[in-house]
Amino acid sequence: MTMRQLGVSIYPNSSDEKTDEQYLTKAEGFGFRRVFMSMLEAKNVSETINKFKRIIQFANNHGFQVTLDVAPRIFKALGVSYTDLNFFKELGVSVLRLDQGFDGITEANLSYNPEGIIIELNMSNNTGYLANILSYQANEPFIYGCHNFYPQIGTGLSDDFFLVCSKSFKSKGIHTAAFVSSNVGTIGPWNVNDGLPTRESDRGLPIDVQAKSLFMTGLIDDVIIGNAYASDQELENLSKLNKYKLTLGVNFVANISEVERKIVLSEPHYRRGDSNALVARSTMSRVKYRDVPNAPHDNTKEFQVGDIVVGNDDFGVYKNELQLVLQPHSDVRKNKVGAIKSAELPLLGYVYPWTKFEFVN
Repeated sequence: MTMRQLGVSIYPNSSDEKTDEQYLTKAEGFGFRRVFMSMLEAKNVSETINKFKRIIQFANNHGFQVTLDVAPRIFKALGVSYTDLNFFKELGVSVLRLDQGFDGITEANLSYNPEGIIIELNMSNNTGYLANILSYQANEPFIYGCHNFYPQIGTGLSDDFFLVCSKSFKSKGIHTAAFVSSNVGTIGPWNVNDGLPTRESDRGLPIDVQAKSLFMTGLIDDVIIGNAYASDQELENLSKLNKYKLTLGVNFVANISEVERKIVLSEPHYRRGDSNALVARSTMSRVKYRDVPNAPHDNTKEFQVGDIVVGNDDFGVYKNELQLVLQPHSDVRKNKVGAIKSAELPLLGYVYPWTKFEFVN
């Protein structure tokens, strides 16, 4: 499996160079390894090329893989041939993202460039674009995919369309990426910036929840913050998330017992394979703690979606079994011990049979 990475974006056409350097230094410290830059908004590319070169060199010196977003008009403005990418190599670019496509054979030929630059395709379409390129025997290890981001509220990809587009790339073994949005960043490529996520459903959510959701689709390898500049807290929150295992933030009830706290935070959890619609059952704790008493508490009100419950002393063999509530119901044999944070409730959709998950207080 491809190792998953985090990335940031900067916009040299409309940002302060020193601030960009400080931002990249912070991102490096938090373990970010990709940086996205765009030339699409440049009115006069030749005037800003030296600034691009300096900041790209800075990023390379700090261990980042640099992606540059271009389109056919950028090649024309720079006087660069599709058969010679040495200009971008000298600039320090590792990945060239083609925001607009060519004719298939051009992309395939570009993937064999002797400079070794990765060609990244726009994933946000449901056409035969990728199949056409691969039909020309493209150099597949040098083909990546990356979704668009959407500055205008309401225009991000729907979840269903996102999945269709992403599956078409991932099914071919293509390395993939998508964007999340900082909730404090104000800089993007255009003069409208309602955030810069790929999916509309991510707009406004905590940034780590956005990233968790993208990673848990199993279709996205790299998650990149679309706008600049993310806060230190957002960078830190992203750096701490598990890119491979679903983690859920939990708020505990005041009366949680010692054994219940241990079950929630210290035991490995996975949803049983014989799943049902009512709850996601994690059952190993009932074996380990079968002889440990667990008095009833917080068991008289109806449980709601996202509640975490543990079987109490009245639940017989199911005592100390943990369950994630998927449908409202009542059962006095279960204690409510906590609840998933409301912003993370959509993540319950990724708790499939045999899914491994853990809780964070």
